[in-house]
Amino acid sequence: MVSRMYYFVPRADQGRFLDYIVSWGNLTEEKVALYLRDILEALHYLHGWRIAHLDLKPENIVVEHASSQPVVKLTDFGDAVQLNPPSSHIHPLLGSPEFSAPELVLGQPVSTHSDLWSLGVLTYVILSGASPFLDESLEETCLNICRLDFSFPEDYFQGVSPAARDFVRLLLQIEPERRPSATCLLQEPWLQPHRGVMSRDNGHNSFTQPHQNHLDTSRLISFIERRKHQNDARPIGSIKSFLQSRLSDLILVCIDLIF
Repeated sequence: MVSRMYYFVPRADQGRFLDYIVSWGNLTEEKVALYLRDILEALHYLHGWRIAHLDLKPENIVVEHASSQPVVKLTDFGDAVQLNPPSSHIHPLLGSPEFSAPELVLGQPVSTHSDLWSLGVLTYVILSGASPFLDESLEETCLNICRLDFSFPEDYFQGVSPAARDFVRLLLQIEPERRPSATCLLQEPWLQPHRGVMSRDNGHNSFTQPHQNHLDTSRLISFIERRKHQNDARPIGSIKSFLQSRLSDLILVCIDLIF
């Protein structure tokens, strides 16, 4: 049994991940896939030791540029926990819920699959410059997360391939066990360099070449600025009753509609 863990994080020469993307520009889906593979490699290693990061967000991802190819690295393991079955871990939500999985928001047991939800939110942000669940209040943001209330507005996702959107959908699933593991995700066709990908369009599978359209990063600048000035830390206990009430109301409405 591991009683103590040490994390050695190398110096990141280029700073935070999204700042790097904006400063270098010329972002394509193939580059996004390359960056995501680096993050998934880190999660694959952590999850192999049954360690969940539980705070995967842009501020905790940095870029190292020691070689010709920039390498994306995961940092800040202050919330990381080793999950030893059969015990279950309830993790407190103390900061913004923007990248948090539904089970974490609801105060339910977390797992390594909770990190994959956060990766789905991050992928959505990189591709569009927008946040999928963010609303005017902390409570409404949490409610959107728990109801899986998100979409792909064409204004934000113009030029983004169906395969990229499918990848986001694969990760943003309410049931943790339905989210693929980091190991499985590393085999996803969309993440493979210089290869065509299978995508589902109107219920039909199609084979397409990787999209090389340059993604619009202008909205990422506003996203980064907002996150820099964001200070909405609050324990989940203060909104848990609100969520339970609203979600119960939603269930009752659905029952009324059915019967």
